[in-house]
Amino acid sequence: MNNTFTDRWRQLDWDDIRLRINSKTAADVERALNARQVGRDDLMALLSPAAEAFLEPLAQRAQQLTRQRFGNTVGFYVPLYLSNLCANDCTYCGFSMSNRIKRKTLDDEEIARECAAIREMGFEHLLLVTGEHQGKVGMDYFRRHLPAIRRQFASLQMEVQPLAEEEYAELKGLGLDGVMVYQETYHEATYACHHLKGNKQDFFWRLETPDRLGRAGIDKIGLGALIGLSDSWRVDCFMVAEHLLWLQQKYWKSRYSLSFPRLRPCAGGVEPASLMSEKQLVQTICAFRLLAPEVELSLSTRESPYFRDRVVPIAINNVSAFSKTQPGGYADGDRPELEQFEPHDGRRPEEVARALTDRGLQPVWKEWDSWLGRSAP
Repeated sequence: MNNTFTDRWRQLDWDDIRLRINSKTAADVERALNARQVGRDDLMALLSPAAEAFLEPLAQRAQQLTRQRFGNTVGFYVPLYLSNLCANDCTYCGFSMSNRIKRKTLDDEEIARECAAIREMGFEHLLLVTGEHQGKVGMDYFRRHLPAIRRQFASLQMEVQPLAEEEYAELKGLGLDGVMVYQETYHEATYACHHLKGNKQDFFWRLETPDRLGRAGIDKIGLGALIGLSDSWRVDCFMVAEHLLWLQQKYWKSRYSLSFPRLRPCAGGVEPASLMSEKQLVQTICAFRLLAPEVELSLSTRESPYFRDRVVPIAINNVSAFSKTQPGGYADGDRPELEQFEPHDGRRPEEVARALTDRGLQPVWKEWDSWLGRSAP
């Protein structure tokens, strides 16, 4: 019996998967579009170059499944960056320790002001983000600040350094609902090229983080790859699907969320090794909707307003709005020198909400069922 996703990952051959995806035909795509339940081979077809000619029927099928499962609702969340301190050196990230940027970690008073500014805008779902610095922004910091933040919001998720299973269990007791942890790339050699110093160099510690989350009973687990980091975004996306299917089977009590971040400009950033066009991003999002009709698909402010307004109605059911990617960004105004990356969609939340309402969708600021029946600590 396999114990973690590492066991499944070792069975997967990157070059073989690339070959199989690229060899799919129009007939394979049509079969996948008509499949009652999309499997691995079908997903390969839907991610393949051959599927690009079927974008319209793919989008129609994805939209149909999205409306069936989620109605016309789209959840809203916002990230709160607590710190840009980082003990890792990663080629693609603005927080990387080798970058000469100003460093900032929010204290009690600053966190309170950020929370007040965020609540003023109407957000009830919060994603806490930090650089990866175990010493200064680790468990002691989270223990000190999580309960006070949690009391102010309907749900609380984190995107921080990978932690141990018992630490996740402790944070769950403090009110943590979900954790986003992106593998960046599932290609081990490429991963090593981009992670030069720090704990993030450990490919398998990161790869097994969702397993630890599942064992700790975390309600929502977020997955994704940084699209463009490896030389085949198609294979990386297929690996995300493998990871999802593994986790769903083993940790069936948890819910899952998928994101599709493409490389964005940042201090000291790298050029993408494989380019995904906007059309191909739509193709990928729709392919995942067919694979997993019940899973939350999320689209961040990395993408443009024009793109988001047109793609969210097709298959997305969770969006961020007015994201500030630097500590203190909401209460203290823009300080781009502290940013992790530069968001593309800078519209205020009410503008994003209005754009979705104009397209017949209903923005949801508070998702009651995520916390109904339990009191915040």
